[in-house]
Amino acid sequence: MTKEERMTTVGIATGAGRGMGLECGRRLTGMVDRLLLVDLDEPTVTAAARDLSASGQRAVVEPFVLDVTDGEGLARLAARTRELGTLRAVAHAAGISPTMADWRRILLVDLVGTALLAEALRPLATEGTAMVCFASMAAHLAPVEPNPAAESVLADPLDEGFLDRLRDEVGPAVEDPGVAYTWAKRGVQRFVQREAVRLGQVGARVCAVSPGIVATPQGRQEAAHHPSMKVLSEQSALGREGRAEELAAVVAFLLSDEASFLTGVDILVDGGVCAALSLRT
Repeated sequence: MTKEERMTTVGIATGAGRGMGLECGRRLTGMVDRLLLVDLDEPTVTAAARDLSASGQRAVVEPFVLDVTDGEGLARLAARTRELGTLRAVAHAAGISPTMADWRRILLVDLVGTALLAEALRPLATEGTAMVCFASMAAHLAPVEPNPAAESVLADPLDEGFLDRLRDEVGPAVEDPGVAYTWAKRGVQRFVQREAVRLGQVGARVCAVSPGIVATPQGRQEAAHHPSMKVLSEQSALGREGRAEELAAVVAFLLSDEASFLTGVDILVDGGVCAALSLRT
């Protein structure tokens, strides 16, 4: 690899075929030289990459088909990143919501997949590398009784028996997809704290964002099954749902050098839903 190639900056956006992941990818096209646009849906991510390539930004955009729970696929992603240059920014938006799968799959994709991605990319992190993982407002809203044993299980999502151990500690309630989603996103928030300590040793950073109710295809699917979401957005401080580009703007800041002293934290981006609810309790 030449000196020029070593200086090439690489970005990764997951879940980037549509919605918030795509908007994060759009932001990254102006921040890095090469962008890997990652999604499980090949036609969608290929079309998205073509669209971003035509935007005139500096990044060369490349689609990459991947299930974030696939270890071999993640190894290929890491290898391709290394081939392209220096890892600069990762926006990890890939995930599934409660109406999309059963409890095991939700925890596997949303939490275990996050840990697997971080593990695969960790050897590539260097000074200036930054990562943002998507959690959720759900982890702030849901009343979770203190459960030290369950929290201990959450601390190691890559444990071979993770799902069964969490079920043992939380009980059958975790088999409800909404409950599983809350625990998965709570786990992402906790994971980011631990990962920040690991990455900090090489001068790299990681944060989480917790979106509220956002107008995306996935968000609309959830809202169709949960009318209470419309009420929450209407009664929030701003009185509306968010836009994907508004979340991407926050992610872009967290990935930028301007956020160089920010790591290990979760940023709630909910339009004031939690603030409004706190005044009613």
